[in-house]
Amino acid sequence: MQNLSQNGCSVWVANATKLALTPTAIALGKFDGIHLGHQQVLQPMLKLKKSMEEEQNSHCREHIYSTVVTFNPHPREFFSGQPHDLLTPLDEKVEQLRSLGIEQLVLLPFDKELSALTPTEFVEKILIQQLQVVQITVGQDFRFGSRRLGTAQDLQVIAAKYGIRVNIVPLEINADGESLPISTTLIREHLLQGDIQRANQLLGRSYSLIGTVMEGEQLGRTIGFPTANLALPPDKFLPRQGVYAVRVSIEKGTSDVLKSESWGVMNIGIRPTVSGTQISVEVHLLDWSGNLYGEKLVVKLEQFLRSEQKFGSLEALKNQIQHDCDSARNFFRQGC
Repeated sequence: MQNLSQNGCSVWVANATKLALTPTAIALGKFDGIHLGHQQVLQPMLKLKKSMEEEQNSHCREHIYSTVVTFNPHPREFFSGQPHDLLTPLDEKVEQLRSLGIEQLVLLPFDKELSALTPTEFVEKILIQQLQVVQITVGQDFRFGSRRLGTAQDLQVIAAKYGIRVNIVPLEINADGESLPISTTLIREHLLQGDIQRANQLLGRSYSLIGTVMEGEQLGRTIGFPTANLALPPDKFLPRQGVYAVRVSIEKGTSDVLKSESWGVMNIGIRPTVSGTQISVEVHLLDWSGNLYGEKLVVKLEQFLRSEQKFGSLEALKNQIQHDCDSARNFFRQGC
């Protein structure tokens, strides 16, 4: 259990239902990415919270906690036994929920016992008895219970027996005159293809890598392009390997060494020109110099520039990096 706060606001994070603040209005799902579809799922719960707060002011009603209920580990990781990379690891997810006004995140331990519950048992034991739910919201593709037999409509029917309303929200957005489906899977596909614009469109924000600057081999300094080497959470999903135009800032409240958001060029890859073998994430800030060691950077991906490639010499690599920097500048200037 943890209480992560920033600027006076907090999200209560409970890793067991017995630690949760109750009663609750909940949104159910995996919520990896907190994309525009997820945000639509959260809206009915936030509206209920607001209306009840207004009633409380005059009638002193019991507080109902706006709560996101998800699973830990990710069900896919539990069933496959393989690590599952996430668009939003826990700290990122908490910060996104905090920014939206969510009060609580409940992480249901996804184990053999939980996965064996029937849809009815899940509603009765977890949602009603333990979380004391008064309203539920889910996406239209939500599945639950043993073997994922329960649908969103089944949830509606089961909960109705207890007088609990279930909101079923369509997961799509209107963009460029067409209706687009939104899913974490689709966003991951766009990121793997280097289609950053479409991924960001579905997220409703720029896809970000957040990590601490660690000391590297300092090769970039020798060719005139110093880089910040980022240590990322081990379960962070990485997009297509290659070079990106990015916006870089220091994580809010941690430091002011970087006074404002800066433009940059980021490389994700193994650095084949210098016989690298491990994937690294390196960022070069345009028109800025200074020491960033130990700082926590937020790197927002804005444009895929090119795939990673091997060059015949360091001079050829240096020339290409200069071209990448020029391409990034042109991209940002055209967008301003």
